Amino acid sequence: MYLLEDPFVSDLLADSARRSRRPVLDTPMARRHLHVDALTDETGFAETASRAGARLYSNSENALDWVHMHLGEHPVVEAVAALKDKVRFRELLADLDPDYAYVEVSADALNDFDPRSLPAPFVIKPAVGFFSLGVHIVTDPNEWSAVRERITRDRVRFADLYPSRVLDLDRWVAEQVIEGDEFAVDVYYRTDGEAVVLGILEHPFAHGADVSDRVYRTSVEIFDRHLARFEEYLQEFGVRFGLRDFPMHIELRVDAKGVIRPIEANPLRFGGWCAADMAFHAWGFDPYLAYLEDRRPDWDTIFASRRDRVYALVVADLPADVDRERVDVDFERFASRFSRVLELRRVEDRRHPVFAFAFVEVERGQEQELEEVLVADLREYTRPRSTDPDGIRG
Repeated sequence: MYLLEDPFVSDLLADSARRSRRPVLDTPMARRHLHVDALTDETGFAETASRAGARLYSNSENALDWVHMHLGEHPVVEAVAALKDKVRFRELLADLDPDYAYVEVSADALNDFDPRSLPAPFVIKPAVGFFSLGVHIVTDPNEWSAVRERITRDRVRFADLYPSRVLDLDRWVAEQVIEGDEFAVDVYYRTDGEAVVLGILEHPFAHGADVSDRVYRTSVEIFDRHLARFEEYLQEFGVRFGLRDFPMHIELRVDAKGVIRPIEANPLRFGGWCAADMAFHAWGFDPYLAYLEDRRPDWDTIFASRRDRVYALVVADLPADVDRERVDVDFERFASRFSRVLELRRVEDRRHPVFAFAFVEVERGQEQELEEVLVADLREYTRPRSTDPDGIRG
């Protein structure tokens, strides 16, 4: 079953929904992208989704309000709530890592928060959040005043972007920084609770204080190193949250000793803005149908012809001081910096700090173009927004 909402439906996801002949909730996004008449009304969709063994896929955090409102006491609602609330999330996993330090802070109490109550560095972020919005790292207690001011600006800037179930700017969690290499993993849980990984993206950073989403990369080498242990860890994770017939996108870190720690998990979907399409661009299969049809990828066959390639998703974001309403973007020039672009997705909604998503392919050993874009100032691809002779912006 497909529940399609703002902000983005990729061509692959839309085609998957059309071809699958499974129920698709009648939403404006479904009507806009599927161009079919056979959409399911809310009553019929909720009835089918409530049945035992039903599998629901949503492309967006914006769909979670519908799930809460229409699926009542269904176990999926409880799982969604626990996964989205970062405080509850830590409570359920506390016995796995009892020394991990965290504390909940209300927006009203930010002025009274003592930054010395946690070991530095620590991170503070919305208790319910999305897409690294409002995430700040405090490397020294003396930085707290400046960080608190940035949080105040975030609460104004992002207030109307997402529903409160997606981005709650009134509750924050401060927690110690999780060290190690970061990964974004798409996984689904079978009816018996078995975890099946469909995608692993390594998330490199430009420096220690970087919290951006600029580059995610995958390769056969990355899968060889991490697939087996990630599935083993996620199996235990799923037991604690009661996950069955359930898709999830989770961010993990692996430290120098090989210890796996979760950062956060996003329920009922894979990578945001259809980043899960990397499974198609890199590995040649539809991840949405793999979940809905309960198929485990044949990795040995898939990898046989792709061992000399690295695939990456580049998130083209602009600094916070750039007002997207006042600039135009040269998309073609941005795309030209990569040796092979598999797909370039423009973000036309100027409320977002991201102007494009680029799926790219490079030869193994030639990843310098990914390293370069990781630290690039993408303002070089913008220009002041054009104005017509009547003074109306074009």
